[in-house]
Amino acid sequence: MYTLPKIERFNQNVLSKYHIYNSVFITLPFDAIDNTGVLLPLFSEVCDAGFKKNWSPKQIVDFFSEKYLDHATEEQKIDLMFRFIQYVERQIVLFDAIEDAAFPIINNLEGRGSLRDIKEKAEAKEKHDELIAFLEDFNVRTVLTAHPTQFYPGSVLGIITDLTEAIRVDDLLKIKQLLAQLGKTPFFKKEKPTPYDEAVSLVWYLENVFYKTIGDMMQYLQKNIFEGRIIENPIVNLGFWPGGDRDGNPFVTPEITNKVASRLRTSILKCYYFDIRALRRKLTFNEVDTIIFNLENRLYRSVFYSQGEIFITLQELLSELNIVKHLIITKHNSLYLDEVNLLLQKINQFGFHFASLDIRQNSRIHNQVFEEILNFMKKEKSVDFPEDFNRFSEVEKMNVIAKLNFDLTQHTFENEMTSSTLDTIKLMREIQDKNGEKACNRYIISNNESALNVIETFAMFRLLNWENPTVDIVPLFESVDDLQKADVIMEQLYQNEIYRNHIRQRKDKQTVMLGFSDGTKDGGYLMANWSIFKAKETITEISRKYGIKVIFFDGRGGPPARGGGKTHKFYASLGSTIENQEIQVTVQGQTISSNFGTLDSCRYNLENLLSAGVANQVFNKEENNLSETDKAIIDELAGISYQKYLDFKAHPKFLPYLEHISTLKFNSKINIGSRPSKRNTDGKLNFSDLRAIPFVSAWSQLKQNVPGFFGVGTALKKYEDANQWERVEALYHNSLFFRTLLENSMMSLAKCFFPLTAYMKDDKEFGAFWQIIYDEFLETKRLLLKIARHKELMENYPDGKASIDVREQIVMPLLAIQQYASSQINEMKRNNRVDEKLLSVYEKLVMRSLFGNTNASRNSA
Repeated sequence: MYTLPKIERFNQNVLSKYHIYNSVFITLPFDAIDNTGVLLPLFSEVCDAGFKKNWSPKQIVDFFSEKYLDHATEEQKIDLMFRFIQYVERQIVLFDAIEDAAFPIINNLEGRGSLRDIKEKAEAKEKHDELIAFLEDFNVRTVLTAHPTQFYPGSVLGIITDLTEAIRVDDLLKIKQLLAQLGKTPFFKKEKPTPYDEAVSLVWYLENVFYKTIGDMMQYLQKNIFEGRIIENPIVNLGFWPGGDRDGNPFVTPEITNKVASRLRTSILKCYYFDIRALRRKLTFNEVDTIIFNLENRLYRSVFYSQGEIFITLQELLSELNIVKHLIITKHNSLYLDEVNLLLQKINQFGFHFASLDIRQNSRIHNQVFEEILNFMKKEKSVDFPEDFNRFSEVEKMNVIAKLNFDLTQHTFENEMTSSTLDTIKLMREIQDKNGEKACNRYIISNNESALNVIETFAMFRLLNWENPTVDIVPLFESVDDLQKADVIMEQLYQNEIYRNHIRQRKDKQTVMLGFSDGTKDGGYLMANWSIFKAKETITEISRKYGIKVIFFDGRGGPPARGGGKTHKFYASLGSTIENQEIQVTVQGQTISSNFGTLDSCRYNLENLLSAGVANQVFNKEENNLSETDKAIIDELAGISYQKYLDFKAHPKFLPYLEHISTLKFNSKINIGSRPSKRNTDGKLNFSDLRAIPFVSAWSQLKQNVPGFFGVGTALKKYEDANQWERVEALYHNSLFFRTLLENSMMSLAKCFFPLTAYMKDDKEFGAFWQIIYDEFLETKRLLLKIARHKELMENYPDGKASIDVREQIVMPLLAIQQYASSQINEMKRNNRVDEKLLSVYEKLVMRSLFGNTNASRNSA
């Protein structure tokens, strides 16, 4: 029997089931909702027809009211819109659960990019030994961040999990119960979560998804590639930012960091405890049973009775299990050996830390902290400090600071930021002592603009009596300017003798983080991605020159505008000019739940990342290298698009449009994350202080997705007008990197819906600005279809396109409601006739619609 094409599998297992179960859901009675389920499909039809006629959201709402409501007042219309939002939010959850249930049917878990595929390719190409050598040194690290793009509270996530299982076995009674429960479960939080709350939410994924998935992956590799021996290299690692990411979040204190580190340790010990308890039912043999019982008891006390006290060490746990393994092999016919090996592999993988807690802070904060430290040292005359230090060159300053020798451990600074920064560094050492070095061994400097930023941070560790810190200092380059000079900064660091010795102690490895989100916000889509590619090349070259292996850590978000999309294809496309011994990438918000939220999706996406590294380093080492001609073309395209984007940002209506037309100002008011939406605390909108997530989200809510395409069409048109189209077309079809770059931009275009805001073209203040965006959208769409030789966007990903289409159809009423409320707010303010009570209600409508719109997109921010 032949396997159906992906789109047919999608239609059978997702679309058809959605229509069936949605018809059940829409008829369920909920408190005070009455006929909402009957009216919602009618409103959706009016929205669809109205947008095709270029009606404004107000025209759509008024037409619906006149046709289907009996002389409804504005208050009654608003009440119905709130109820529509409630329904649509739950329809999205239903669709999520159906897609999750169908994931292993639509996606081939044993096909291209899987571990089996890697194994079979290695055997076919006679590269088995080369594959083993590669896997002994290669790492994938997914770093879960707390960035606020996930709107589902824990109770709803639990329903999604249960609903997915019920749908998978078509348990209609259970599905009806869960849909009824869903209708009565609140979707939004009354209070903002604390950083610890965010950590607890993500620990759920560690315990319930990543622990089993990574364990199973490692066991497959162990049995099928490493011929049964324990793999010492933890190939798939986890990183963790909630509780450690201090950048712009005043609520992340040393106390919170310590609390999160303790929770991570307790969580992994709990996982080991449950595994040991399951083993005890099987390992009932002489000698073995006593050891297992003892381990179970000590783990139980460490997890459930401990006030921070641990009754077993990592080494003791490994040692006892290895004794068990030996006894099973020598005395009990290797019975249940696979289960023991699996647990040993997990312990080797996760230690007592589960996931490595990264610490991050902004270089501007460090500058203030270090200035206070220097002022104190000068005042105390505790070190021989040059009086003309401020006139020194940067390299001279680095040499002085790197050699500072003083013990600040006993001194208390009155400034809270200085005190907490130093306390966090002290805490890193304490966490390592309790949970192991991997528990907290990276300090990331965001907005890193110079080598001095790194040396100042490094000096703080040494001034706290940590002479040889077991910590990687990680500069994060984000803006286009910083990316372009990153190699110069790294060379200055490598030339500093004391810092070079530190790298030597870190096994001659230096991690460098590159920020896709802020890069795109700063320079536009093409320039940001190309600047990061070039930065990787130049940093690789300079690192190799000094005998240092550089590790790139990519700060990616969900959508293509923030480095998301078909991420694994980017890594598979990197040539030999870019160091690729590790793939490290941030995963955040909706992307955690959509790409790693179930055992199937987590396995599929982790295996794809691992496969991308293998493909690039083992199978296609030289095939992906761009020629100098290729680079020159992309360089010119990036330059043209960059200028177009800069001109766009410089438009006098750019910030007012974001502030008054988009949902930007509402991001800080919704209770989805602990971190403020901008770095400064005053009311004025300053572009440089604006965070990338609310920036990208604002365009996504408008269904304009500017950061994912703006400037691409203008750049491609330059080649079309110059009769050089065949050059970019050949590059597209021959370069996986360039093709992936443009395919991801097509995904951004596919999620645009300009009829939603078409009414703005006649707006006196913003009409011309809206037209600039729309014209660039049309040109980009035309030329991307031309270069791909497609008739519609995402033609080569029909199931992905179908999923987007269904989600956009579900969410259309929310889009109309949001724009209706937003336009009413603007109208009141424009006419200076503000009804404060009504204004407050309209604002609530906008905020409530934010939830569903974002969740429906799955990777919109």
